[in-house]
Amino acid sequence: MGLPKTRVSLFDLDHTLLPIDSDYSWGVFTQTIGWTDPVEFKRRNDEFFEQYKAGTLDIHDYVRFAVEAVRLRGPEQAQAAHAQFMATVIGPEIREEAVSLVRQHQQAGDHVVIVTATNEFVTRPIANALGVQELIAVELARGDDGWINGEILGIPSAREGKVARVEQWLAGHGWAWDSAQTTFYSDSFNDIALLEKVDHPVATNPDERLRRVATERGWRILDLFHKK
Repeated sequence: MGLPKTRVSLFDLDHTLLPIDSDYSWGVFTQTIGWTDPVEFKRRNDEFFEQYKAGTLDIHDYVRFAVEAVRLRGPEQAQAAHAQFMATVIGPEIREEAVSLVRQHQQAGDHVVIVTATNEFVTRPIANALGVQELIAVELARGDDGWINGEILGIPSAREGKVARVEQWLAGHGWAWDSAQTTFYSDSFNDIALLEKVDHPVATNPDERLRRVATERGWRILDLFHKK
């Protein structure tokens, strides 16, 4: 008999572990604190969000747009604003059902990883709040001053890029797809590539397209909570 496989449980973040989209919500938050124009920013933010849902988003264009206010404000103001964002927006949306699901996998000895198409600035404190140390997010490039410059570093963890980034993460631990038993929870049809790659796909609070595919393929469907 061979050695038991390493168990890896992967979680999307927005609308999977959170009932909201943290990236979109951060954009709304920057409007409320006066960092962005309430009319023009909202128009573009809504436009990008619709592109994401349709699977047509250019993530490089979106990240430049999404982090512009943070880039201009600098690290001290950015961190202070994010702390306020966590307290007023994210904290109230952390659901016991999500925390309990994560804990179940951690207590079973799984390696738990959040894999999200939202950037690391927005999501690292959220992962910490959920008790998850391992985060695969869109990494932000930095300029000579050490602060973010609006570009993406490496492969963005979006759509097929999630498969590549998880593969890199596995390799970094000395594992591969065939040496790990993988589970992935996601709400979005945008994550179909990674859902197809893992051993145990779980359509979690799935959008209409993903629910249809999951039903057709006999994948587990988990309605953890209602999305907003």
